[in-house]
Amino acid sequence: MQLLLAQIHVNNGRLTDAFNMFEVAARSADPRALNMLGRAYERGWGVTRNPSTAATYFSHAASLGDAWAMFNLADLYMAGDGVPLDIPKAYDLYLSAAQNGVTKAFTMLGLIIEDGAIPNAEPDAALKLFEAAANAGDCWGYLNMARHHLSSNNIDPALHCFSRALDLGFHDVFLATERLLANRKEPRFQNVVDRARHYLKRPSAER
Repeated sequence: MQLLLAQIHVNNGRLTDAFNMFEVAARSADPRALNMLGRAYERGWGVTRNPSTAATYFSHAASLGDAWAMFNLADLYMAGDGVPLDIPKAYDLYLSAAQNGVTKAFTMLGLIIEDGAIPNAEPDAALKLFEAAANAGDCWGYLNMARHHLSSNNIDPALHCFSRALDLGFHDVFLATERLLANRKEPRFQNVVDRARHYLKRPSAER
């Protein structure tokens, strides 16, 4: 109940109240509470931002099996934020997160493979991971599939994936879509750009 109330406080901008509730909840060593306290330190919710402290809480929660803590800790290693930059460690954590049900992690695994950070990966491994993310309803999975199809000039599949990304997406996805298609003048792509811009103009940039 405390976690639910704390999240409501976050959503309503009462960040100090949220932090206090996360801190109390984490004293029980509940992995979900530890993860959310880590998020508070990572994001600066009601407390001075401290990614190193966030990593400590994420690591504790991950050791107790919390999949989102694995994902969040991977993000820190991916960026070298509060911890040393360590792409292989981030990859292993994303893989554990994916194996434990965080479908968003498939997209991150695909991006790491695409960047060549994992030796001997199959040529189409990144696309397969993006497809797995998309099939699980991840907007970034669809957007990265769209990008791959676009680079191969597979127009119809690209358009379908862009459309699904917009259906499921939010501000950053809309912005990325607009940028990816900035130089494409074909009417069908312009329709996608117009739709992304329409969503961006909404007050919350959310659907």
